[in-house]
Amino acid sequence: MSFRSCIQDGHPWYSTVCQQSFFFMPLLICYPSVEMHSWLASFLNLMKGMLFHAIGVVLGIIVPVVFSVIRLLFSNQAMSWFAHPYLAFLMFVPSSLIGLLIPRTLWGFFKISQDTKLSKISKEDIYDETRFWGAFGFYAMTTLAYLLIGFGGGFLECLISASMIPAWLCFGLTNKHFGHQSLKSLVGYVIPLLPCLVYTVYFGGIFIQFLIEKMGMMGSLPQPYGYFIPDVLVAAVVGLVTGWCTGPLIPIASRWLARTSILHCLLQISVLALALSSQFFPYSVDAPKRVVLQHTFVTSDASTIVDSRYEFSVVDANSLSFVFKNAPEAAKVLHIGSDFEFTSDYHSAKSSWVVLFPVSFLFSGSLKFPAETDAILRQYEHMPHLSIREPISVSENGLRKVHLELSLGSLGEIWSTALNITGPLSNWSFANNRLPAPEAVGGGPPSYVLRLTGSGDENWRFWLEANSSAALRVDLAVLDQFLVDEARILKSSFPSWADMTAYSCFMSSYQF
Repeated sequence: MSFRSCIQDGHPWYSTVCQQSFFFMPLLICYPSVEMHSWLASFLNLMKGMLFHAIGVVLGIIVPVVFSVIRLLFSNQAMSWFAHPYLAFLMFVPSSLIGLLIPRTLWGFFKISQDTKLSKISKEDIYDETRFWGAFGFYAMTTLAYLLIGFGGGFLECLISASMIPAWLCFGLTNKHFGHQSLKSLVGYVIPLLPCLVYTVYFGGIFIQFLIEKMGMMGSLPQPYGYFIPDVLVAAVVGLVTGWCTGPLIPIASRWLARTSILHCLLQISVLALALSSQFFPYSVDAPKRVVLQHTFVTSDASTIVDSRYEFSVVDANSLSFVFKNAPEAAKVLHIGSDFEFTSDYHSAKSSWVVLFPVSFLFSGSLKFPAETDAILRQYEHMPHLSIREPISVSENGLRKVHLELSLGSLGEIWSTALNITGPLSNWSFANNRLPAPEAVGGGPPSYVLRLTGSGDENWRFWLEANSSAALRVDLAVLDQFLVDEARILKSSFPSWADMTAYSCFMSSYQF
């Protein structure tokens, strides 16, 4: 059994009492010179050290976030960090270090509680002890909070606090031989921490890379705040991981790192990375922007198309205006200019994307453009439609049962079918006659969404039951992978940095 599992599972040999005794060590310990410290002075110093370390960790997150917001204010585009991950590290790691070191620069303005018997102990020793045990107490208390709340985590903080004890002992030995100002004393502190640092760097690097990759698919959040959220999240996580990796070093190493020249250097690196990231194009062929193109056909029966339109959506922070501004060929096909203003007439309703449910929740700011209706009729003779299979029956309890038949027409490349049912639905013939939790599609009334995958040789037959006389509304959407020639031309007009997902969607609405 691993040490980690023992901590998380509460193994008998590591009882709750033992946990609390270990993690309250900073509150019980009175430093190596216990006979010369009062308990109250030790406790106050410990609280101050923990407070300063906590402030440093928080500032290590806030400062990169501030830099990310400044970059977005001066730039007209959000950065896809997956295309340029090194820029994220170059910009946010130095700025996070600045935040972590800010409390050390202000340390001299605050007095440390000191007993009158401390004439034999230098002020540097007291400062080192206060900063170290404050950092140790911060990580120990964080681990204890994980255990008491029951989150099942805290292993990383426990590893950091456990690794700091042998590092402190080695630092005390080297400090006696080489003195406070010697780098050999710092080396003596760092060497026992190397296994912990290697693990935190490895784990944190994978975590950041995973987050950066997923930021390109987190969804297009409503503007204007959605424009800032992805970059702010990346900056905050990089700052948090930097705190993990350098947190145990800060109490001792900050004596050398918190110098004005080093802080200026870190600031200049952050500003340089900010300027560089504003000049880079956010996307590349290997890290493209994902654009969804839906060619929508609105039908009234099996052979009549009443409307046809192209609908676009994206799944990251840069809106469709950015896409068409940097894709002039596609804008030309749609007969719009690069500086075209999209009025409300061009906004696509969220209900138009029900065929992709629940992926459609990632979309916002979608746009639509008119398209021709004749081309699809040359490919398909019959369109998907619903029809009543049997007369509507009413039970003694007033329950109406509607027997329906779904025909997918002559479509040949069907991927999925979605039914969005709104109204007094009380039961249906799907899922063992069990209704799922209602959904709100496109901000409309609560409805029930059903997805059917693929196509079959026979029509789908099912029934719906309503518990009142109010009408049941059924919206039918069928996704077909076939594209007419005009849609293929439009898809191919987008540049290589745009990863296009294109399909046809047949929509119709019914009331029963």
